[in-house]
Amino acid sequence: PPADDDATAALRSPFLVTMRDRGFLHQCTDLPGLDALLLGEEEGGTDGPVAAYLGFDATADSLHVGSLLQIMILRHYQRCGHRPVVLIGGGTSKVGDPTGKDESRKLLTDEDILKNTRGISSVFEKFLTFGDGPTDAVMVNNDDWLSGLGYLEFLRDYGTKFTINRMMSFESVKQRMAREAPLTLLEFNYMVLQAYDFLELGRRAGVRLQLGGSDQWGNMVSGVELGRRVDRRKLYAATAPLIATADGKKMGKTEGGAVWLNVDRFSEYDYWQFWRNTADTDVGRFLRLFTELPLDDIARLEALQGADINKAKIVLADEATALLHG
Repeated sequence: PPADDDATAALRSPFLVTMRDRGFLHQCTDLPGLDALLLGEEEGGTDGPVAAYLGFDATADSLHVGSLLQIMILRHYQRCGHRPVVLIGGGTSKVGDPTGKDESRKLLTDEDILKNTRGISSVFEKFLTFGDGPTDAVMVNNDDWLSGLGYLEFLRDYGTKFTINRMMSFESVKQRMAREAPLTLLEFNYMVLQAYDFLELGRRAGVRLQLGGSDQWGNMVSGVELGRRVDRRKLYAATAPLIATADGKKMGKTEGGAVWLNVDRFSEYDYWQFWRNTADTDVGRFLRLFTELPLDDIARLEALQGADINKAKIVLADEATALLHG
């Protein structure tokens, strides 16, 4: 369920306040509990940085603007004094995420996945600081633990922790069934693997929070539940809304195709022009999500009328392009 107004109004942790005020916050498994955790006030918890992860599939050799929202969330998370974990889905990319898809994805070879992983990794270094410090970002690949799993052992240890009834209740599965689009056992397992990632990252990196888009909600909740059942660990999940443009189109697609983040796929000028062409009604929202301008400045820009709104679009294009291309 979307976070309720009373709970969001009461938030105190810098990260969740930023998420709320800039329009990133959609759902959370336990908002007051997460707020306390990030403030170092969790009962029996520890003070200091909290590790959170966000997963990106290695299905292409560049991410596009549709993934930028998630990268910005990790950037804010780090700037608020916490530790972002970037999970590259080298293992899950072998399965393919059925969320919001009507047909199965084509299966990638190991070479494809390796090439794609290298391609998408470079973008994160522009937005996050990587290293060994307590709030430095780390990048992990779920192929490291998924590819070595034995099928029978995995079924024995985790198969009883998932019910088909519960899996069928999630929106991504319900939509496929409603459209009578075939959902293979391979894809149905994606939720199980994503849940297992959360468990594994809790063990390996002390990760307590999973961040993602609202289309991932079912998979994320499954991970929270698995952590509780297997490790008796209190985990959290928080989602951001899926961003559509004013005309209802999915963010990151133009008439000419995808707006890629890698400069060899999409030039700096074209990237700037993409933001310059934002619809009038999207300018304020996009300034809050895709730049780091203070909210007061954004309110002033958003209030510009008539042809003056173009000044705000130029600021949006300048700021968004500087973040990616420096």
